[in-house]
Amino acid sequence: MNTNAKKPRRSRSPSTLTNSEIAELLARESDGARMPAQKALRRASRRALFWDEEAADLLKQRRDLTELSGVGPYLQKLIASWIENPPSIPEPPATRQGFLTLTEARAILAKKPSWLRGIKGDLQMHTVWSDGEGTTDEMAEAAIAHKYEYIALTAHAKGLKIAGGIDEKQVARQAAEIAAMNERLRSAGQNLSLLHSIELNLNPRGEGDMDERCLSKLDLVLGCFHSSLRTKEDQTQRYLAALRNPAIQILGHPRGRIYNFRLGLTADWPKVFGLAAELDKAVEIDGYPDRQDLNVDLVRLAKKAGCRISLGTDSHGPSQLRFMEYAAAAALQAGVRPDRVLNFLTRDELLAWVSRVRSKERKETRKVRS
Repeated sequence: MNTNAKKPRRSRSPSTLTNSEIAELLARESDGARMPAQKALRRASRRALFWDEEAADLLKQRRDLTELSGVGPYLQKLIASWIENPPSIPEPPATRQGFLTLTEARAILAKKPSWLRGIKGDLQMHTVWSDGEGTTDEMAEAAIAHKYEYIALTAHAKGLKIAGGIDEKQVARQAAEIAAMNERLRSAGQNLSLLHSIELNLNPRGEGDMDERCLSKLDLVLGCFHSSLRTKEDQTQRYLAALRNPAIQILGHPRGRIYNFRLGLTADWPKVFGLAAELDKAVEIDGYPDRQDLNVDLVRLAKKAGCRISLGTDSHGPSQLRFMEYAAAAALQAGVRPDRVLNFLTRDELLAWVSRVRSKERKETRKVRS
């Protein structure tokens, strides 16, 4: 099944070359370039996903394109020449298909402003406990600025040492810090609660890398694959095993794709999403611009299967909480109802859902053992 459906290219006037198309042109230009130009072109292609204004609009306003992240004098001339005389743009390779730019995401959200306002929290982010740049306090401050009711702090688990994964003893120390922070927030009259969570590292058999007794004490567990992500064989059984893992409630960034770098895994997605719906578990839209995983096409399949959706920014610093726009736009574009999105639940409703999923898993485990 093609999860990156091709869209026909329209002939465009000079004023309507989009950031998405500029990103593709930059990536294609990098293919034949030498270093260091190749690196600059690839970086600018990625940064085009983040630009909060259309480059063509800046040029119409006679503004400098170097206002855009990743654009220097050389790239300014190149991009300006494309906008003034748009070249033919072939279909992108699969590694660059299905990614929203920030301007596209905002245009989608502008059609229903209440959608983004209704989101009560962010269910994936990282702090200095693993590979994030922000402290617990700093991420909490950013969440308050977003008027969130809760955020899930999802440090990497111990098996992912390259990302500073934490072990069971560190999880216990983090629990104390989060409890103290929640008490300070309550004393200050803040509505925000920090949820103690983790990004559990799953092996290809769907097994986690942490003691399940430790995981059972957490508010929420996100399970993610971080290895064997370039295999081209069907990975349906890997996903089914992961969803059946009793420790997890959310399957995070399912494909493991990265813009212009890695296509990610493939599977019988209706079957995967069908099991998630049966178990009442959620699949994630990771809003980090390089990931956007699940993309809109796969979210539509998840919606059709009836499974829950979780939105997480995968933030590694306070400023990145804004990436919720990408995840929220994908869900809205796919037509997902708010009652199927975890982030529209109140804190108490969210924790009640986790409790129900865990209770169901315990009952199934007892049946198997008996």
